[in-house]
Amino acid sequence: MSTLKQDIARMQELAGEAFSATGSLSVLADGASPEKLQKALEEASGTFERSALELRWLCEKHTPGVGGYSKRPVLPRMETTGFVERFGCGWLHIQLNTLLPHCRYQPSEWLSDTIRRLLDDYEASGREPPFFQRALLVIEEHCGVDGRHIFDQDNKGFKAVSNAIKGRLVPDDDQFTLALALLSEKSELNVCHITLLDITDAADFFATRSRDYAVPDFYDGGWE
Repeated sequence: MSTLKQDIARMQELAGEAFSATGSLSVLADGASPEKLQKALEEASGTFERSALELRWLCEKHTPGVGGYSKRPVLPRMETTGFVERFGCGWLHIQLNTLLPHCRYQPSEWLSDTIRRLLDDYEASGREPPFFQRALLVIEEHCGVDGRHIFDQDNKGFKAVSNAIKGRLVPDDDQFTLALALLSEKSELNVCHITLLDITDAADFFATRSRDYAVPDFYDGGWE
């Protein structure tokens, strides 16, 4: 069992690793190909994400009055992260107050971790999320053209979402268990709406979405 002093030393080590990860970027700043620069940026981002996740765990481990892995911290969750709600028809809706990250080369660990924590908060409040044997996962970004720089769907970090719900809301994320729809809506807001529903409700979902409802009302739970 590591001591607080050892864990603080590890925190300092993590900060150093994250800082070092940016060192190679300065070398690529002049004349590197866009592909090579993009890969280096994502590798640096991955280092920062892994460091942040371990640092998050170490901080929670030593939270006064809580302590221990997977225990809830006394500090409140940032409301800017997002929230989870369940529509009256049984569909689960997760709103992330950010857009999907650029993940051409590797999945986003922080996004998977954030979704898991939002689900933890949801369950801790006494609510039980649904579990679907076969499901449709709809990920819809609301953003303006100026607020988005990644337009190719295959370059967005949607895999982090399915990784977070696999085994928890659905048995697996294989093609026969989980169908996927990536949608976009022009909006002044930069948010990501994630809806999970039984595959048999797919027609109802798209029929509801196509009606002349105001966009915020569709994801506002107003039709529970």
